[in-house]
Amino acid sequence: MCGEFNAMPIIGEPAPDFQALTTQGMVKLSDFKGKWVVIFSHPADFTPVCTTEFIAFSQVADELAKMNVQLMGLSIDSVHSHLAWVRNVKEKMGVEIPFPIIADLDMNVAKKYGMIHPGQSSTATIRTVFFIDDKGIMRAMIYYPLSNGRYIPEIIRLIKALQTTDKHGVATPANWQPGDKVVVPAPKDQKEMNTRLSEGYECKDWYLCFKQI
Repeated sequence: MCGEFNAMPIIGEPAPDFQALTTQGMVKLSDFKGKWVVIFSHPADFTPVCTTEFIAFSQVADELAKMNVQLMGLSIDSVHSHLAWVRNVKEKMGVEIPFPIIADLDMNVAKKYGMIHPGQSSTATIRTVFFIDDKGIMRAMIYYPLSNGRYIPEIIRLIKALQTTDKHGVATPANWQPGDKVVVPAPKDQKEMNTRLSEGYECKDWYLCFKQI
């Protein structure tokens, strides 16, 4: 029984395609090629931690849109439940949920993306975040337990880091923030290793060099 929930997307490979009903109509993942997509799951509608997360995601939706990111939520609830919850959040909290929420009653998407962890629950998705690039490739995944909400600034930071990597062909060091120095990729051969220290980078040694972009 547990095995059917163990499908897991692979970083660097195409994200599993799907078609699903959402609060904003039918969507197909492959239709979003050319945009980055962030899919996040929540355990259930009308629950306290999830409500705080949806409010937090809504507050950064415009910022994500400016970064060419399509945000989508998901839980194993009906579209009617999602719509009622969206309305409740607007009425009680004064927050409009601007992004689509996937209704996944048959767990089709949840199973493809490894969102069901029976050690937590066999009927609710854990808190996952999937980062899919504009070519449809899975670039990063973050998993959280049912009990703890996500830190939204880290999600924003990671998207900016991934987009910086793509644009400049660099890596980002621990605790990197936009504007910080980036890491020059390690030398691929002995010749690059020998010339690295004379290339104008800020080098701690031949394998660890930084530059400003």
